Amino acid sequence: MTTPSESSPTVTDLSEGSQVTRQTRFWQAFRRNRIAIFGLIIVALIGFGAILADFIAPYNPVEPHYTERLVGPSSKYLLGTDELGRDIFSRLLYGARISLVIGFVSQGVALTIGIALGLLAGWYGGWVDDLIGRIIEITWAIPGLMFLIVVVTIFGVNPFTIFFSLGVISWPGDARLMRSQVLVVKEMDYVTAARALGASTPRILVWHILPNAIAPMIVVATLGIAGAILTESTLSFLGLGVQIPNPSWGTMVNVGGDYMTSAWWYAAFPGLIIMITVLGFNFLGDGLRDALDPTLYQ
Repeated sequence: MTTPSESSPTVTDLSEGSQVTRQTRFWQAFRRNRIAIFGLIIVALIGFGAILADFIAPYNPVEPHYTERLVGPSSKYLLGTDELGRDIFSRLLYGARISLVIGFVSQGVALTIGIALGLLAGWYGGWVDDLIGRIIEITWAIPGLMFLIVVVTIFGVNPFTIFFSLGVISWPGDARLMRSQVLVVKEMDYVTAARALGASTPRILVWHILPNAIAPMIVVATLGIAGAILTESTLSFLGLGVQIPNPSWGTMVNVGGDYMTSAWWYAAFPGLIIMITVLGFNFLGDGLRDALDPTLYQ
């Protein structure tokens, strides 16, 4: 005779089976979304270009060629040269590294702060929720671009300042979303069972609530990366981002604007790559959101 524990599937077995089913449905829904696949291809190409820039770039991105200033696109210079004769294609590849690192790191900072505070607000409620809610409202009341300009002006232009500043102005939305997810997930039966079995609060938050509330955060982070890249480009355009001679898409658009009548390619190609990259991340984020939507599986 078999005991109930031998004949019946455990909670862990059911959870693992449900997880596999969700993953299968997610990939099926994602593959059907052509816009999402297109966005993934764009992001992958930009990422590979940034990673392999040392091997792909035909020229040193900061080395000037004064005899070939403002040369138009050709077989020698695929996207033309700038006012110092530097290859624009090479500078775009190396600029992708800076933009992607800023996007990913700043969103990492925002997610870390937002997830931690969102978990605490949703789990404890009461005065903890009220306090975090007031901090979110105060942060949201600060104009983002003005905050970035002030911080960069005070602490100087460096990657750490840009990472920190972009992360600080981005976390409130992440915290609000995580809080709403926690409020739903903490009422689930498996969380109640974990409480009844005496699991500690940190264990419940990390092992039971966070894995089941993280999916929407991935979507928000993907969209946030696009926003961070655009914001960094804006700072560079204003002269407060990555400094010359380091290649930056925003700086190239800024300087290239002075040569639009004589060298249209100087500002046009960096502006185009910014637009394509932002669209790629937005398409990818929208596709992830749709694929993770539970109503699609009903």
